[in-house]
Amino acid sequence: MFVDSVKVYVKAGDGGSGGSYFLHEKYVAMGGPSGGNGGRGGSIIFVGEEGLTTLLDFRFVKKIKAESGENGMDKNMFGKAGKNVYVKVPIGTTITDDDTHEVIGDITKHGQEVIVAEGGRGGKGNAAFATSRNPAPEYAEKGVPGVERNLLLELKVLADVGLVGFPSVGKSTLISVVSAAKPKIASYHFTTLHPNLGVVAVGDGRSFIMADLPGLIEGASNGTGLGIQFLKHIERTRVIVHIIDMSATDGRDPVQDYYTIRKELLAYNKDFASRLEIVVANKMDLPKSCDNLEQFKIKTGITDVIPISAYTKTNLQQLIYKIADTLDLAKKQKPIEEVADQVVEYNFVPKGPDFIITKDQDGIYHVTGEKVKKLFDQTKFDNEASVRLFAKKLKDLGVDEKLRSLGVKHGDLVCVFDYEFEFID
Repeated sequence: MFVDSVKVYVKAGDGGSGGSYFLHEKYVAMGGPSGGNGGRGGSIIFVGEEGLTTLLDFRFVKKIKAESGENGMDKNMFGKAGKNVYVKVPIGTTITDDDTHEVIGDITKHGQEVIVAEGGRGGKGNAAFATSRNPAPEYAEKGVPGVERNLLLELKVLADVGLVGFPSVGKSTLISVVSAAKPKIASYHFTTLHPNLGVVAVGDGRSFIMADLPGLIEGASNGTGLGIQFLKHIERTRVIVHIIDMSATDGRDPVQDYYTIRKELLAYNKDFASRLEIVVANKMDLPKSCDNLEQFKIKTGITDVIPISAYTKTNLQQLIYKIADTLDLAKKQKPIEEVADQVVEYNFVPKGPDFIITKDQDGIYHVTGEKVKKLFDQTKFDNEASVRLFAKKLKDLGVDEKLRSLGVKHGDLVCVFDYEFEFID
């Protein structure tokens, strides 16, 4: 079964909390703080695997979780880090955050690794907070939660050449006779329900990967037929080989067929206009094919059409050499990294404000923000010293001053995420 699109939930491991301990040894007077740091949570990493051809395994594994780090221990012993989880995915897999639609990674090589969910940092133990002014701190940090997100995985086959055209024009027959691929071939439409890949050897030592893509019909770019599922696979091909049934045995017009498919390709992705294309007239062994080919050239203005018969294996060598030469030209024009529909660039992304203060309908002020969230997650609210440190860090950020400027007075309630504080001036 070929599966090329799945959704999966991933949760990286949380960081372990720092320990809050003091040395109590027989001959060590006032031993001081000895709480170790918590261990880092395990990350979830996707790895490209060239032996995989489908995302079928993810149909049965909807949730992937990594180990959390262990808490820090006494005698300055650090907690053990959680193990990373490595998940193999087929080459050609695009990983997108299903909630934000942000592209996280694009697996294009064997062994390529993409961290899809990073484990949380372990919290510092109280030994890490010891200073000359405060030699015996009682507080320690909680570990940072691991990243959790819903992912959309889409497999777009990596092939040099993509065969496109209406159903039953002979795409499957062609790939079956020029490569070792064994697609299903029958005399009814939509026989091909998933892409088939085959390696084609050229007589001069060159070779290329050919993809037989399911037949397209009018409206494919809007979801008609199977087109919307498989148009995306054409995006990764360097050369488009457009197969046309020149015999018009089904009563279709070869000229209209050509323009219909081109329209659907461009409606889906305008970049296809610049993609190198080879037009192939198939079924030339049938009556009227020669006359139809001449009319096709006159009406479309396309004179460089390769006439073949995949059934009788006529003129296939000319087609193979033509594809190989066109492929060489395409490689010079555009590097392989640029063929993919979306290349992920990891650029600097400015961080949001340290804190944001809003007022609700009840007149209560709420403090949020990236920096505040990080401090909030690391605070142990069951420890008074830890809460005092949290309040001091908010003050250092300028939260207190901002609240005063907004009119907050001594004794007013202020919410920091889901925790209520009494403002003390």
